[in-house]
Amino acid sequence: MKELHVSVEKNGKLIPVGTIVGETTSDARFRYLDAYREESGTPISISLPLQEDAFTAGQTAGFFEGLLPEGFTRRTVAQWMNIDEGDYLSILHELGRECLGAVCITEDGETTGASYERITETEVRELAAEGVLKSAELVAKSHLSLTGASGKVGLYYDTRSGAWYLPHGTAPSTHIVKQSHVRLEAIVTNEKLSLMTAARCGLNIPECFIINTGTGKEHEVLFATQRYDRRFDSGVSYIDGMARPYRLHQEDFAQAMGIPAAAKYERVPNGYLEGMFEIIRKHSADPVSDQLKLWDIVVFDYLIGNTDAHIKNFSLLYGKDLKQIRLAPAYDIVSTVIYEQSTRNMAFGIGGTLSLDDLCRDCFRLAAREVGLGERMAMNRFDAMADRFRAALHASTEELLAAGYPKASEIEDRILRTAGIKSAQ
Repeated sequence: MKELHVSVEKNGKLIPVGTIVGETTSDARFRYLDAYREESGTPISISLPLQEDAFTAGQTAGFFEGLLPEGFTRRTVAQWMNIDEGDYLSILHELGRECLGAVCITEDGETTGASYERITETEVRELAAEGVLKSAELVAKSHLSLTGASGKVGLYYDTRSGAWYLPHGTAPSTHIVKQSHVRLEAIVTNEKLSLMTAARCGLNIPECFIINTGTGKEHEVLFATQRYDRRFDSGVSYIDGMARPYRLHQEDFAQAMGIPAAAKYERVPNGYLEGMFEIIRKHSADPVSDQLKLWDIVVFDYLIGNTDAHIKNFSLLYGKDLKQIRLAPAYDIVSTVIYEQSTRNMAFGIGGTLSLDDLCRDCFRLAAREVGLGERMAMNRFDAMADRFRAALHASTEELLAAGYPKASEIEDRILRTAGIKSAQ
């Protein structure tokens, strides 16, 4: 019988939440501790409300398996650890010390320290050059879990020295670092251009920057995004001389809606978008503002041609005391449609339509009604963003060109020819 202990960071301190008990993944069930349930008043997921009984194996896996990496990274980590990739409990035990959000997974009696190991400039260059194999190696080495299928790793960035560190144990990371050439052509420039454009269009995005380990070629660059679920405050403590950030809890909309990661894409329009808006209405501390922010992100994903904007790429962010929930900043925005091998179906239906080529202004008008937004207000925001999109894209392109990334101009042209903006006005 396997028993994993679940904790969550609250006000900077890890507190016990509950246990996951089972022989295998098919019968593993999560149960809240009586003390947490009676004293906290805050569930760790909207899909796991406070209750005395244990949750079903499906409900348990829906949230906790959603903390793990997917695809090649998961397979590679499982092989290195001699674990079946389908055994999410064993992988969760190995990687669950530092996850997205504030959850920490350990076994009974396990002592878990916290330390930072400096990464040499050579290792940073290797991470850029070797891609997902190197990131999977660092994931296994640090026992740190990040969701998603692309090669990425959580690192600590010391702003004083510009050095990077690998977290061990329960030491928090500060940035998510992704590779370039192992995924798609000029993907780092693409993501930076997309996020710069999003910011100019009024979206809230985390701080991000390109790490250039050489001359800016694809095998020499990485993309770093500051974690919005890690913060520093005046009462900071230290690990190995490094200021320790505190964790903010978060969950993506797949976890909040109880939908497994395998079903994160909506193959047939079935209410994913409506479900996200319903969760915000019921649970956000500022539902009016967050509904408008969510609408703006969905509109922007259409304009930029981001067909990978699935429900795990939208998240809810909890307050330091776990009491308030807000829509998290926009992240993982890339113009996927500029690549011929990418699908032209959106990740979920908008007004009953999945195909980017079939989407139109009237689809968004219908979607506004379906999600419960005022139609006039929603379409005014749609039109305003469409009106300023081209200028925002061009200004971002010029900024990247000046910084030494010539692919930005080609990407801009391909966005204008292939993305939603071509038919939005």
